[in-house]
Amino acid sequence: MTAVADRISRTIADDIGARPEQVNATVAMLDAGDTVPFVARYRKEATGGLDDTQLRRLAERLDYLRDLEKRRATILDQVKSQGKLTDTLARDIAKADTKAVLEDLYLPYKPKRRTKAMIARENGLEPLLQNILDDRAADPVVLAEKYVTEAVPGTKEALTGARDILVEQLGENATLLGRLRDVMQKEAVISARVTAGKEEIGAKFSDYFAHTEKWATIPSHRALAILRATKEEIVTLDIGPEPENGLARVTGIVAAEIGIRGQGLGDIWLQDVATWAWRVKLSLTMFMDLMADMRRRAHAAAIDVFARNLRDLLLAAPAGPRATLGLDPGIRTGCKIAVVDETGKLLDTATIYPFQPRNDLRGAEETLIQMIQKHGIALIAVGNGTASRESERLVADAIKRLPASVARPTSVIVSEAGASVYSASELASLEFPDIDVSIRGAVSIARRLQDPLAELVKIDPQAIGVGQYQHDVDQRQLAQSLAVVVEDAVNAVGVDLNMASAPLLSHIAGLSTSLAQAVVTYRDENGPFATRKALLKVPGLGPKAFEQCAGFLRITGGTEPLDASSVHPEAYGVARKIVQACGRDIRAIMGDGTALAGLRAEQFVDDNFGLPTVRDILTELEKPGRDPRPTFKTATFAEGVDSITDLKAGMSLEGTVTNVAAFGAFVDIGVHQDGLVHVSQLADKFVKDPHEVVKAGDVVRVRVTEVDVPRKRIGLSMRKDGGGAPAPHGGQDKPKAQHTTKKTSAGPAQSSQGALGSALAAAMKRPNK
Repeated sequence: MTAVADRISRTIADDIGARPEQVNATVAMLDAGDTVPFVARYRKEATGGLDDTQLRRLAERLDYLRDLEKRRATILDQVKSQGKLTDTLARDIAKADTKAVLEDLYLPYKPKRRTKAMIARENGLEPLLQNILDDRAADPVVLAEKYVTEAVPGTKEALTGARDILVEQLGENATLLGRLRDVMQKEAVISARVTAGKEEIGAKFSDYFAHTEKWATIPSHRALAILRATKEEIVTLDIGPEPENGLARVTGIVAAEIGIRGQGLGDIWLQDVATWAWRVKLSLTMFMDLMADMRRRAHAAAIDVFARNLRDLLLAAPAGPRATLGLDPGIRTGCKIAVVDETGKLLDTATIYPFQPRNDLRGAEETLIQMIQKHGIALIAVGNGTASRESERLVADAIKRLPASVARPTSVIVSEAGASVYSASELASLEFPDIDVSIRGAVSIARRLQDPLAELVKIDPQAIGVGQYQHDVDQRQLAQSLAVVVEDAVNAVGVDLNMASAPLLSHIAGLSTSLAQAVVTYRDENGPFATRKALLKVPGLGPKAFEQCAGFLRITGGTEPLDASSVHPEAYGVARKIVQACGRDIRAIMGDGTALAGLRAEQFVDDNFGLPTVRDILTELEKPGRDPRPTFKTATFAEGVDSITDLKAGMSLEGTVTNVAAFGAFVDIGVHQDGLVHVSQLADKFVKDPHEVVKAGDVVRVRVTEVDVPRKRIGLSMRKDGGGAPAPHGGQDKPKAQHTTKKTSAGPAQSSQGALGSALAAAMKRPNK
C-alpha cells in the first residue's frame, strides 16, 4: 500500500470509528465495483461488520480525500515548476488536512491577474516596505522620498504602493488566514437588515429585518431563511467580528503577524495598514469563507432532514396487495377514478361529478357502488387535495349503501404529492399511453396505498417535498443524497423480481437503468423468472451484476425455495447444510423457528462463510423474505373537525406526522393545514433533535395550543401537560408532506402510519416565523 493510501485509510478509520484494516478491505471491494448495499449485507466478514451508515460515510470520505490528494499533488507540481518549493512549504502542504488549508498555502503561488501590488513592485517600492519594517523609528514619509520617480510622483503614492504590497502579502499568509478563521468561526456575528423600501414586499421575512446572532450557533433553517431573504434582496447580510471588541481583536491579530513592537512612526504606519488590510481585504475573505461555510452547513443539515424524512416515507407501512380504487378529487373537472388489482394492474376507470357545477351526488355514489361490487374492492385511496374531505364523505355514504352481502372496503386519504409529476412523465406515458393524464394520477394514488415504496420511486424525490428549502440547497448534493436513500430503502425491503417495475429495479444494487429495463423486457418476452439464476440469460447482465443484485430480488413460488429469501445464491450450500441438519424438507423448515432452535451457527462456519453470514442465514430461514417495514396502522381524525376554523385551543386530537424539520414536527390533524409541534413541545424533556422523538408517518396525540386563522398557523403540543404557546417557527418554509387517513364505516376519518401514510399534506405557501 502506498503512503497516500495508508494515510487515507487511517483518516477514514478515525472518522467512522473503525480499524484501518476494515477500511482497506472495504475500499478494495468498492474499487472492484461492489455496491454499498451488497457489501453491507453480504460481506460482513470482510468489513468487520461495518453498517450501512459507516459504509456510506466511508465512501463519501474516500472520494473527498482522494480529491484532496489529487489537489495536493497538483499544487506541489505547480509550486515546484515555479522554483519556489521550500522544505518548509513542502511539509506544510503535506500536513494540510482540508482543501481550505491547501488553498491558503497555494494562494501566494496561484497565477493571478495584474494587481496593484504587482505594479508597486514593478515601480521598485518593495524595498521601501522593507525599510519601514526594518526601521520603525524612522518616519515612513521621509523614507518614501527616496522612491519618488516619474512612475511614482510623490511620497503619498510611494507609501500607497508599499501598503498595497503588504496587504497582498497579508492576504496570502496561510498562517494569518488560519488564525483569523479560527477566531471568526468562534466569535463572528451574523447581522441582517431590511433593505429600504422592501418592508412590505418582504413581510414574510420580517423576523430578519433587524436580526443579529452568532455565526457558530445559527440553526440551519434560520440560515436558509436569511440566505433566501438575501437572495431576494429583502435584507442585506453581514458576517463580522462581535460588536464589543471584535474589531480590535482581529486587527490585533493582523498587527501581531506584521510584528508591530512599539509606538514608533513606522509602527503607527504599520498599525494603520493592519486596519486597512482587514477593512479592504481580509474581512471580505473571512466573509466569503464564513458565508460559504454557513451555506454548506445549512445545506448539509437541510439535506439530512430531507433524506431522513424521505427514508421514513419510503419505508412506511404498505396496505398490501389488495384490489384498490384510487380517487383523485376534483370539483369542476370531476373526480377521477382508477381501479387496480392486487398487483397494481389497471382494471377500470371512471369520472364522477358529485360537486359543483353538476352536483350529481347520487350518480357518483352509484358509480362507486358498482365498481366496488364489480371488482371486489378492499381499499379506497382518496387523494388529499382540494375536496378530499368532501370526497371522503361521499365514499363513506356510498359504502353505507352497499348490500349487506358485500364486504366493506377501507377508505384511506392518501397524499397526492408528486402524482401530477408522475402523470405527465415519460414513464407514465409508456405505461399508460391511452389513458388521460388525470386518470394516471388516480392510478398512482391507488398504487401508493398498496405499496408506497414501489410507487414513490417513480417520482423525483424532490417532488415528494419532505424537506426544508429543498430548492435552495445544492441540487447535485441533494440528488446524490436522495439517490442513496432510495437505493438503501429499496434494497432493505427487496423486490419481487416478477412484479417489479423497471424504475423500482433500477435502484437494486448492481442494476443500472438500462439493465433494469432489460430485465423487464426479457420478463415480458419470456414470462416470469423461475429462478434467480435465470437472470444470467438477460442480455448484458453478467456475473458481476448478478452477484450484486441477486440477494435483493425475490421469486415467490419458484423452483428454488431459497429464491424467496434474502439468502444470497453464493450461500445456498450453507443454507442446505443447515436444512440437512434439521432432517426435514427445506420448504418445511423455512419459516419454522422451532425447527432451527437447537442449531448453533458455529457448526456451519467454513473457510468461505463466517459467523455473521451464517447467523444471517439462520435468521432468514426462520422468517424468509420478511419485510422490515412496520405493520399498517391507522389513527382517528376527529369527527366534525374539517377546517382550521373548527379548531379551539385545548382540543385533544390524533394526527399523523407529515414532516420533521430541525425546529419541530408538522402534524396533519385533518383540517387541510398542518399544525406545528415546536421542538420545545415534543416532550416533557429537552429535545435536541426532533427525529429522536418522532418520524414521518407516526400517529401521535396532540393538543391544540394556538390557532391563528388569518395566518393559517396551528400550534400543537405533545407534552403531557398540554404545553404552552409554541416557540417561533424558525423562519421555515413549510414543506409539502404526504398524509394518509382512514375512514371507518362508523364515520371518523383515520390517519395511517404508512407510506401511504404520512405522506405529504398541503404545504404552507410562505415561511413561518
